[in-house]
Amino acid sequence: MAYEVDKPDEQWRAELTPAEYQVLRQAGTEPAFRGEYTDTTAPGVYACRACGAELFRSTEKFASHCGWPSFFDPKDSSAVELLEDRSHGMIRTEVRCARCGSHLGHVFEGEGYPTPTDQRYCINSISLRLHPTES
Repeated sequence: MAYEVDKPDEQWRAELTPAEYQVLRQAGTEPAFRGEYTDTTAPGVYACRACGAELFRSTEKFASHCGWPSFFDPKDSSAVELLEDRSHGMIRTEVRCARCGSHLGHVFEGEGYPTPTDQRYCINSISLRLHPTES
């Protein structure tokens, strides 16, 4: 798939830390309950750490207690792309940045959280950068 932000692998490696590269470009996962934004409640917009595209708003973030930041809806439905992920012996839905193709996490449905969409976008903190707004 062609993305608006398309860089050679060497450039991604140079621009991202090894941990960021492992998650964003190799579909890794950061350890649970260790991410920078897991419990953050500050108002703002969460952007892709790789390309800066705005992905989620703090108003759609909720405490799922799953170990990663959780959102019930992306900022704009076209900001993320959803792909079938059959890795690790499971069938899941991977969430990627629609602008650069970086791995963000996974989305789950039907878990019973009291949110408007009944979805949980389980996103790696290391895939995001919070741009705070005044409350």
